Amino acid sequence: MFHSIVNAISGSAWSYGIIFGVAMLDGFFPIVPSETTVIAAGVLAANGQLNIVLVILAAAAGAVAGDNVSFWIGRTLGERIAGKLFSGNRRKHLDRAHRMIEERGGYILLIARFIPGGRTAATFACGTLDWEWIRFIKYDVAAGIVWGSYAGLLGYFGGKTFKDSPFKGFIVAFAIALAITGGVELIRWLRKRETAQS
Repeated sequence: MFHSIVNAISGSAWSYGIIFGVAMLDGFFPIVPSETTVIAAGVLAANGQLNIVLVILAAAAGAVAGDNVSFWIGRTLGERIAGKLFSGNRRKHLDRAHRMIEERGGYILLIARFIPGGRTAATFACGTLDWEWIRFIKYDVAAGIVWGSYAGLLGYFGGKTFKDSPFKGFIVAFAIALAITGGVELIRWLRKRETAQS
């Protein structure tokens, strides 16, 4: 996967546009590998093939654009399509997002970015809850910048650490990203279990 992503984003005038597009698609179509793409772009930036600042900006801007698509789908179509987008086991993500947003507000947009399926559920939920767009965009821009910086810099420092072997840099950075996501999921699971027991 690393090599196919690298081939798509390296040495192309469209590199930053591809990063933007993948991050945007992931906002409302969460099977697109945006984090993997941004980490790979960070590795390439460490080797001088891309500019890390532009990688972060493209990733953050794409994430915010995609989140806005999800928000406006939720705002305009709401529950009418929730049954289709969040059917079966995925419905629990939307229901949880509704509860958490009502309890914690915009803070949850930052946290949801690091939860598989959570980002789309949270942004869609903000729309279905009729949040004012100005309130949403303030939190979402912050979340996009944090996420773009996190993924881009993970790849960048992984690439710098393994300058002679970019693939190793990617693997280490990707493993750290998985560990962070796993840690967030573990904390959520422990809190949920603690709440159920009390």
